[in-house]
Amino acid sequence: MKILLPPSETKRPGGAGAPLDLTGLALPSLHAHREAVVDALIALAGDVSAAQKVLKLSDRQVDEIALNRMLRESPTMAAVDRYTGVIYDALGAGTLGAPGRRWLRDHLLIHSAPFGPVGAFDQIPSYRLAAGTTLPGIPPMRRHWADATSAALSGERFVLDLRSEAYAALGPIPSSVSSAYVRVVTGEGRALNHFNKKAKGELVRRLASTRPRVRSLPGLLRWASDHGEHLRTTGEPGILELVTDG
Repeated sequence: MKILLPPSETKRPGGAGAPLDLTGLALPSLHAHREAVVDALIALAGDVSAAQKVLKLSDRQVDEIALNRMLRESPTMAAVDRYTGVIYDALGAGTLGAPGRRWLRDHLLIHSAPFGPVGAFDQIPSYRLAAGTTLPGIPPMRRHWADATSAALSGERFVLDLRSEAYAALGPIPSSVSSAYVRVVTGEGRALNHFNKKAKGELVRRLASTRPRVRSLPGLLRWASDHGEHLRTTGEPGILELVTDG
């Protein structure tokens, strides 16, 4: 099983890793697409006024443009440690033991805008770029990434998709791959927004803590039943509901 998580706008600064090496990231077939986005971000960062407009940054956020200008030079850290915010606070990868972190290494992909899906322990720098941005010189993110990312995921056996709709659009799971897209709801089926990210982070933490060998949707549902996770099928093919009290 592979799990797909969205990134977070908030990121931990700094890092102790060597500068970005795009050849070392997961899904190497995406290399050319990654190079194009990184080059476009660096070029855009050379014009602070244009970058602020394209990236939709406030005056208080304008210093973040420097992150993009230094993409190939900045120190890196593991993607699962780089991202902060509700999902990643709930996941708490830094507090997992070594077996749990190894499980994340083998099973988790984080779908970033500049690099596409990266492995949990792929080394990445801090950056500023959202899924809906259109960078000068390349197509909008959806057109740039969707087909290439779908092709890169075509070899997976089963994918648990916890991405937001915006990031799912950057790389739809191909029909040849068994997958389940998760929505977070109350017991009555009402969709939740505020607790959506927290519930997904907690689900991934429980998976990493128990380290199951899940290879299919039935296997995932059996694991959920055994561990008190309220995952249920819906009338829509490929859609699961994660039931939470909030």
